[in-house]
Amino acid sequence: MRTTDTASSITATTVQTTLRAEGFSCPSCVAKIEKRLHALPGVEAATVHFASARVEVTHDPSVVTADALADAVTAAGYPAVVA
Repeated sequence: MRTTDTASSITATTVQTTLRAEGFSCPSCVAKIEKRLHALPGVEAATVHFASARVEVTHDPSVVTADALADAVTAAGYPAVVA
């Protein structure tokens, strides 16, 4: 009897988007932005680089767009644009 594990052969397409944000004043800003991004459907990972004000997000673009990511960071109080 032959079985096929179809769940393991189906993968979501993800991309990495880099945002530029401003207004960081302390490391707690990093946590606030990462938490906001992780709450969005389709976001798999979010890393904020404090020193460079760069935000890297791994996400499914069919679920959440790059502009929506920037809007979420801006709504958190840190004006952001897609780099």
